[in-house]
Amino acid sequence: MAHELIERGGDLDSLALVGIHTRGVPLAHRLRRLVAERAGVECPTGSVDITFSRDDVSVRDGEPPRRAQPLVRATQLDFPLEGRTCVLVDDVLYTGRTIRAGIETLFAYGRPARVQLAVLVDRGHRELPIRPDYVGKNLPTARGERIQLELVEVDETDRILLVPASAEPSSD
Repeated sequence: MAHELIERGGDLDSLALVGIHTRGVPLAHRLRRLVAERAGVECPTGSVDITFSRDDVSVRDGEPPRRAQPLVRATQLDFPLEGRTCVLVDDVLYTGRTIRAGIETLFAYGRPARVQLAVLVDRGHRELPIRPDYVGKNLPTARGERIQLELVEVDETDRILLVPASAEPSSD
């Protein structure tokens, strides 16, 4: 993916990598390191928390939510977005709803010239018209299966597992 970013990313001096919490953040940092090693350009890197832009998080008239609510993390964008090509980075692309929330959150902080999407795994089953610009691996799945991605920065190991939906631990 780093090679593709360098080849197709355009002006690397205006490129910024923005990871979506949780596993998109270490992936964005990995991409930053690889782009710096291969092209000699240090891209600004940030993170976004999409909790308040998600369409499945709600409180109903003061009643408790029906399902467990996600942990809120910090959004960190220490650079101006205006005029930049911001590449949103996430681990697994499924329905597209996380990416929609990521774009909405990004635009709450500024107006980049372009927004692109890089995902390590695209498993299909889109519910929204979202397509990644950079993909590590396409892994078609059945709806009853899940991709469980583990990264050394979060999980102490790097691996991708295909698991039945009932065997998957709860995610953030």
